[in-house]
Amino acid sequence: MKAVVKLALVATSVLVSMGVLAQSIVVASTTSTEQSGLFSVLLPAFKKASGIDVKVVALGTGQAIDMGRRGDADVLFVHDKPAEEKVVAEGFAVKRLEVMTNDFVVVGPAADPVKVKGRDVVDALKKIAGAHAGFISRGDKSGTHAAELRFWQIADLAGKQGSGYKSCGCGMGPALNMASSTGAYVLTDRGTWLNFKNRGELKVLVEGDLRLFNQYGVMLVNPAKHPHVKAVDGQKFVDWVTGSTGQATIASYKIGGEQLFFPNAVK
Repeated sequence: MKAVVKLALVATSVLVSMGVLAQSIVVASTTSTEQSGLFSVLLPAFKKASGIDVKVVALGTGQAIDMGRRGDADVLFVHDKPAEEKVVAEGFAVKRLEVMTNDFVVVGPAADPVKVKGRDVVDALKKIAGAHAGFISRGDKSGTHAAELRFWQIADLAGKQGSGYKSCGCGMGPALNMASSTGAYVLTDRGTWLNFKNRGELKVLVEGDLRLFNQYGVMLVNPAKHPHVKAVDGQKFVDWVTGSTGQATIASYKIGGEQLFFPNAVK
């Protein structure tokens, strides 16, 4: 038995020296970064530059931040600035850095039965609620869900969204599928929408409102709270994604010639 254990230790040492057992980190992220396809471009570029593998756990932003609080992730890559600032203030993340933006849009049936088309998201929600039109809410404490709730609040319609309002407790892709199959309206980030294949009769109806601005942040989970956090490798990811190469990689990601995310890290 001792000989077997010794051989296993020697083999592991050899694999490490050969780079076969790669370094890895866990990034808890919003579903939009994964479902938009961004990570399929971003992570291979980071691996090539650093040799570090990244395991992404894609959740709603609220759930991703909770992973950081528990120490179940090394890095958070999310999009709900108030919640991000709170987790830093609580000491569970080291520092919040802005990394990129895109925007939210309201999509709905091309026929637009309640005539929401335009630039004003609050006016659109008032029309949807007044007509009791179908609206799919993610209902999952994600960054998109948090933004949607803010818009209902601004419209003075919190809890009064109409009988057509449905909360799915799901990611952006499933929410879009539900809207497509039922002819409902839904708030989505533009990146996931551009990568969404099952559009059916849905089209973008509300866009351009400055309130639809969508900021993403990245932060290292605090190793002072959770000593097992891979702080060195996690910080390498944070530095790379907010650095010139990572920012250029984000800018290069396009679908059908349209850029999905706009880097805006400030060093």
